[in-house]
Amino acid sequence: MAQISGQLAPPLVSVQGLYRQYADRTVLSNIHLELQQGEFVALLGRSGSGKSTLLKALTGLDSRANGGGELQVPENFAVAFQDSRLLPWLRVLDNIVLGDNSKRFRREGQQVLAEVGLAGRERDWPADLSGGEQQRAALARCLVRKPALLLADEPFGALDALTRLNMQALLRRLCHQYHLTVLLVTHDVDEAIALAQRVIVLDQGGISLEIAIGQHSARQPEQHEIYRQQLLNALGVSNPTES
Repeated sequence: MAQISGQLAPPLVSVQGLYRQYADRTVLSNIHLELQQGEFVALLGRSGSGKSTLLKALTGLDSRANGGGELQVPENFAVAFQDSRLLPWLRVLDNIVLGDNSKRFRREGQQVLAEVGLAGRERDWPADLSGGEQQRAALARCLVRKPALLLADEPFGALDALTRLNMQALLRRLCHQYHLTVLLVTHDVDEAIALAQRVIVLDQGGISLEIAIGQHSARQPEQHEIYRQQLLNALGVSNPTES
């Protein structure tokens, strides 16, 4: 936990006793979770485990669900989705600054586009961009608003393997540069290990495993494999190298 003047700093995100139900089905049950300022946390789980429901609760987009619990989330947050959600009738820069067309904000939008590798593409249409470039633009749209928290719902899930690796490296660099706090939902165990400082596994609506990832040791093949097996076991996936 971060410290301020020798004292423990309060978490940026706090989830206490969260539960959510849809009809008679309990999706989340008594979730307790905290994220510190600048922390990168990955959330794994099988389909239906409650990952997206947790993100919706954090964003306040689950008004149709029954439930309770205490949520503390900064007002200034951004959400990155699996698809870029760029508006096809607006040029790239206009998508980035949507809602604020001031000269200052457009300059900041151009700067962030350059930081994600899209300098000179401001007047392109979204259809002119590749899938990876569209996700870079979507990331720029998040970053230009200087969020305290980035909620990322499988933002690289639709990309090919090489583009996905490049986007992971870009996200890692930008998180450090912008001092972002990130909660990443992913199905990719290796992605979680590569990016996160902490990995949480949801199972049947509860947290079944939480492990801290040592970023230097995670780059060692032996340690990476230990983390990988712990997470696969928690996800109920047998070792593919066995049998």
